[in-house]
Amino acid sequence: MKLVVQVKLLPTPVQAAALEATLHACNEAATWASRLAFEKDVKNNFALRKLAYSEVKTRWQLGAQAAQHVIKKTCDAYTTLKANLKAGNLGRPGSKRYRRATEKPIAFRPHGAQPYDDRMLSWQIPDRTVSIWTVSGRVKNVAFTASPEQLATLALYRQGESDLLERDGMWFLNATCEVPAAEPNTDPVDFLGIDLGIVNIATTSDGEMLAGRELNRIRARERKLRTKLQKKNTPSAKRRLKKRRRKEARRAKDINHKIAKHVVAEAERTGRGIALEDLTGIRERVRLRKPQRATLHSWGFAQLGQFIAYKARRAGVPVVRVDPAYTSRTCAECGHIDRANRVSQAWFACRNCGFVDHADRNGSRNIRARAWELWRRGAQSTAPAPPRTPRSGTGRKRRITASDARCASPPL
Repeated sequence: MKLVVQVKLLPTPVQAAALEATLHACNEAATWASRLAFEKDVKNNFALRKLAYSEVKTRWQLGAQAAQHVIKKTCDAYTTLKANLKAGNLGRPGSKRYRRATEKPIAFRPHGAQPYDDRMLSWQIPDRTVSIWTVSGRVKNVAFTASPEQLATLALYRQGESDLLERDGMWFLNATCEVPAAEPNTDPVDFLGIDLGIVNIATTSDGEMLAGRELNRIRARERKLRTKLQKKNTPSAKRRLKKRRRKEARRAKDINHKIAKHVVAEAERTGRGIALEDLTGIRERVRLRKPQRATLHSWGFAQLGQFIAYKARRAGVPVVRVDPAYTSRTCAECGHIDRANRVSQAWFACRNCGFVDHADRNGSRNIRARAWELWRRGAQSTAPAPPRTPRSGTGRKRRITASDARCASPPL
């Protein structure tokens, strides 16, 4: 399986200037090649190379390999655009967004990533340095920092291209590694259900709640500070806001990594698969109050799912995604579905059988059950439509309140 290892470069000012000039030249050349491809309607790598190679190489003083990578990057960008248009990711044909994407050539940012192969980049992993081609010539002994695990992965499995990129004044190399995946577990004994949420980031069907209250306090503090800085609207406030935004993204990524690692380790230890909600389009579907919307949009649910998926694949743990519809209203004990079962944000109390549990834990048990059924049937998950529950008439049970739920619930 392919795994990308990102290392941070620590260039001197002279080395950083050479790297910056290289990215500018390569992306300027790619933008020119993109205009040529758009005007001539030539998006094939071989055909565009015949038209643009000589000009790209001489005009921007690029090496042979760099010029070829610039042209290939341009063609890859149009291939990706075509796939997005076909999938409807850029709206319907004729829409404003669709026209904006198709009526002009693709442009590349001055600091856009540039691919390097082994003829342009060499790694000295024991010394933690790289030798890299630039428009100013070969730059040697560019230091980088990496964890022991990253160094071991690079030494054993690095293959193919690496991407040079700059972000907020920092330099990185993304190295592609071909890591052998573990023998897949084709006969799991059960599934570990994972319910993702805002109050509790992840709750397992075993009842474990991960990264909840403390993280939300940090989020609330960051949101208040962000609002305060946005009102100031001064250059220093904007710089600080940008710095805080990066810090929050790093914190979310770090916590997502830790949660994913813990979940996969538990599933691997117990011989189970992992059941996740299919949260595609959650930002567009859900309706929340303003503070909750800010929290939802600031948290990478998709990122957490990706981290769990690739760590699970590496460990040989199967992952099944299920339709999350009505998992918060369905009783994990008797299967009764009713909106009134969710007596509060935190508590679930079944109107049919009286079962009481934490709402997230109940939801994760439903996700586990759906994944297990899906695995046995070998078909795609489809959530059943909720039955219409009569709002009045004989046999209607007394409404269970949040107070009842708290009294009846076992300690967490």
